[in-house]
Amino acid sequence: MFDRMREDIAVIRERDPAARSSLEIMLLYNGYKAVRSHRKAYWCYHHNLKFLARFISQRCVRRTGIEIHPAATIGRRLFIDHGTGVVIGETTIIGDDCTIYQGVTLGGTGKDKGKRHPTLGNHVMVGAGAKVLGPITIEDNVRIAAGAVVLQDIPSDSTAVGVPARVVRRKGEKVAELDQVHVPDPVAAEIKRLEQLIEELKAKGE
Repeated sequence: MFDRMREDIAVIRERDPAARSSLEIMLLYNGYKAVRSHRKAYWCYHHNLKFLARFISQRCVRRTGIEIHPAATIGRRLFIDHGTGVVIGETTIIGDDCTIYQGVTLGGTGKDKGKRHPTLGNHVMVGAGAKVLGPITIEDNVRIAAGAVVLQDIPSDSTAVGVPARVVRRKGEKVAELDQVHVPDPVAAEIKRLEQLIEELKAKGE
């Protein structure tokens, strides 16, 4: 337990230049408090103490503004920066070394049953206000821009932006954007093919 505490504090000191001391993090950082509370709630939930798990979870919401369902699976060294308005759903899975900023929702769409929430791989960063919805998979080393709405799987080593989110970088290379003006028209192409066929038939008939 103490090893995990030291690990959680160390990762905040590493990623947040505003963090001045371990004591400050323990007493004042809502993200740290939320992760610690979730570990207790998760243990209770999986030892059939579901009411107590929900009690711990909801008390954490009142204290920190961060809501993590007790059943959500969270890996090591999660850093929730600022944290106000973060919501993490019941069937969410988060890998190791992830960073989540304020206003993020890892939620459902209301259409799915069973696994309803996202799976995040390792080293995923979710920017402020982003929404990742549904039983989709965000693979390793992905960056999701602030305000993005992610509704489909994102491959590893990518950057996704926009509403709905699209991949704009992959493995350090810019992804070519779709040309919205010179999009091929399959109907026009088929008409042209038929016109050419008619001309050929006419030529044969003559």
